[in-house]
Amino acid sequence: MSRIVSINPADLALTATDLAELRRVAQLPDSAIDYSDIPPTSEADWKDAVPGHLYRPLKKQVTLRIDADVLAWARRQGARGYQSRLNAVLREAMLRDLKKKRQSA
Repeated sequence: MSRIVSINPADLALTATDLAELRRVAQLPDSAIDYSDIPPTSEADWKDAVPGHLYRPLKKQVTLRIDADVLAWARRQGARGYQSRLNAVLREAMLRDLKKKRQSA
């Protein structure tokens, strides 16, 4: 079983030495950073990439007219979370469409 662990940098206890090192590294130009231990990637490596479980798109409140039977179906799936379920159905359709368009390009 995998577990996602998130760390809030504000919760870390950093020493003055740690902070000084972070400031020094932050000022380095990209050309001064050694990337030799990271394997190179190509466009092919990313062609099937989709936002993962850490991706949290901004939510936007809208007024939407949908058929009453569709709304009833979504609510029957569980009283709570029907809007999230509708969003998931729409996201699945969007990703399917994007994948189809990528394959035909």
